[in-house]
Amino acid sequence: MRSVSIHTLGCKLNYSESSFIAKQFTDKGIELRQFGEKSDIFVLNTCTVTSHADRECRQIIRRVLKDKPDTFVVVTGCYAQLQPGEIADMEGVDLVLGSNEKYRIIDYISNSAGEDISCVDARPKSKAEIFVSPFDDKSYIGEAYSSDVDSRTRAFLKIQDGCDYQCSYCTIPLARGNSRSLSIEKVVENANKIIDAGYKEIILTGVNIGDFKIDGRNQFFELLQALDKLNISRIRISSIEPNLLTDDILMLIENSGRFVHHFHIPLQSGDNDVLKLMRRRYMRELYESLVYKIKSKLPDSCIGADVIVGFPGESNDRFENAYGFIKSLPVDYLHVFSYSERPLTHSVDIPDKVNGNDIKNRSRILRNLSVSKRAGFYARNEGKVQEVLFETQEKGMIEGWTRNYVRVKTDYSKDKENNIFLVKIKKSEGIRPVECEIIK
Repeated sequence: MRSVSIHTLGCKLNYSESSFIAKQFTDKGIELRQFGEKSDIFVLNTCTVTSHADRECRQIIRRVLKDKPDTFVVVTGCYAQLQPGEIADMEGVDLVLGSNEKYRIIDYISNSAGEDISCVDARPKSKAEIFVSPFDDKSYIGEAYSSDVDSRTRAFLKIQDGCDYQCSYCTIPLARGNSRSLSIEKVVENANKIIDAGYKEIILTGVNIGDFKIDGRNQFFELLQALDKLNISRIRISSIEPNLLTDDILMLIENSGRFVHHFHIPLQSGDNDVLKLMRRRYMRELYESLVYKIKSKLPDSCIGADVIVGFPGESNDRFENAYGFIKSLPVDYLHVFSYSERPLTHSVDIPDKVNGNDIKNRSRILRNLSVSKRAGFYARNEGKVQEVLFETQEKGMIEGWTRNYVRVKTDYSKDKENNIFLVKIKKSEGIRPVECEIIK
């Protein structure tokens, strides 16, 4: 039997798509192995949000080939879509597939091998073949709904792809095309497949999921209403733009027993001048109002924010202004990204670049703030009773997440795997998983 291993970089959407890729192989009787194990085929599903992601791609490919030089290497995803020639020039890469082509990966491997997938080690060419098409079909969206590829108990459900926003730093519209969505009926159908497979939690994913449009009209709220009727314990909205998280959606979550009280809302900067340079679609006043509204309606909720540091034009004063704003907000953790100049983006032409040392220092300051905020959130949950979905075994313990995104742990037993228990949260220690006591 042939074997394949898959490694995923980047966002939750990439994970859902890697699951779909994995299913294509297993449906053909090809053994799926863990990343790091030797395999006949290796698929790298890439990200290109930062230059570090590009470097990581190159390092991973070299490491795989060092362990097994005859591995048939396929690179796909956003980096492959934007820089196919750069990847094809890497020694040992056999096949480069764009964002559309990944959904027919078996066909492309078979063609490249010259016969069928059982001959992938034939390696007929010294240079990688490239199959990367532009996004001529604006309605096309590859489906992905599962997460078997990384053995999670929570399933990622892709509902949307692409983005119509033109943030000045972002390559995603170039890599994934315009915003386009599955129909509500198709999303519900795929959600039911996840439920039938035994998953307890669905995470809605996409590039800009709040921009879920059918025939030009936003129907994200209608989609959530439809999903709220399904027989699933938990539904989690992944990242959603602050200008798209409406009062109707908040009311639905407040009254639902399925949607969890966890929000990840990109901020990117706490300074209005920088937000304008970024071409974001809101000012910090809207963000602040939204955060306080969520906390008033759902006091136990966890709110996370993405922040970019070192964006061109982010002077010391603007950073201090942003830092003070973020510190004052009742957000509970941060994802901090160092600005990385990407070719073909508008931010390349913005003057007043920030030097590397300042970016590192600002990143450290915000990461420390994130640790403090998350530790405070964990401490505020001490003694509370919460439902936990247990999923990960670690050194005799099993870990899981509460409905409001507190990571907890308790003694391992088989019956806890992929099951929900009511627990009482014990004393927290910083941001480490918190011990909990099973109630029932």
